[in-house]
Amino acid sequence: MGDLPRLSSWNLHKWEEPPISGICGSGTIFFSGCTGRCLFCQNYPISQLGYGDTVSIERLAAIMLELQRKGAHNINFVTPTHFMPQILAALPAAIEGGLRLPLVYNSSGYERVEALRLLENVVDIWLPDTKYAASDVARKNSGFSDYVKFNREALLEIYRQVGADLELDEKGLALRGMIIRHLVLPCGLAGTDKVLRWVADHLSPSVHISLMDQYFPAHRAVGDPILGRKITLEEYKVALDACHAAGLENGWCQETTGGSD
Repeated sequence: MGDLPRLSSWNLHKWEEPPISGICGSGTIFFSGCTGRCLFCQNYPISQLGYGDTVSIERLAAIMLELQRKGAHNINFVTPTHFMPQILAALPAAIEGGLRLPLVYNSSGYERVEALRLLENVVDIWLPDTKYAASDVARKNSGFSDYVKFNREALLEIYRQVGADLELDEKGLALRGMIIRHLVLPCGLAGTDKVLRWVADHLSPSVHISLMDQYFPAHRAVGDPILGRKITLEEYKVALDACHAAGLENGWCQETTGGSD
């Protein structure tokens, strides 16, 4: 992607999980590019075609401050891993300029532990995905090599850094902790039951889970015999049942079943 950060957009985003978006919105900074190549990516012009504008390190710092002035509850780095050095380079100037918001690291969960350790005591709120229970499925549908291995090692490292508890302020806004996202796919392709069981058994039943139902066929998934349709109400109910069966205690479901747990 180059030496300088490339951004597709930055603005207040009100459709993250409630402790992230709050009332005013999360200060999202969407980075171009991605470490994955999901066949069904809904943002493929940004993630795979690289649409966006290259900005200086100084400009990246200024954007964080602009979002703070607009009333953002946090600064939310979306798909940031391939620009980690540039983010770390921009943060001192942003802090010197008055940045005081929690930092959110919003990623696919495909991370190396060595890299995550560079962010210890820098990132306040972790928002990783856990996408698949089987690495062969992850490779076929998202281009990830050994996704399950790297994802689980990453989740364990994030848990080591911030634990299971989601620290909230008096308004219910997240200050520190982790929220794990899982997107339910058609035909059980993500292995949702195994994913959720692993989280409960190897992290904690009290970890917050965001169980997402918004899958729809996009990009190369259109017309695919498995990925070429939305999930059904029954498929999402099966995922919810798996969440309860795993003993997971905290988190959010979506509109298909009536909103938050």
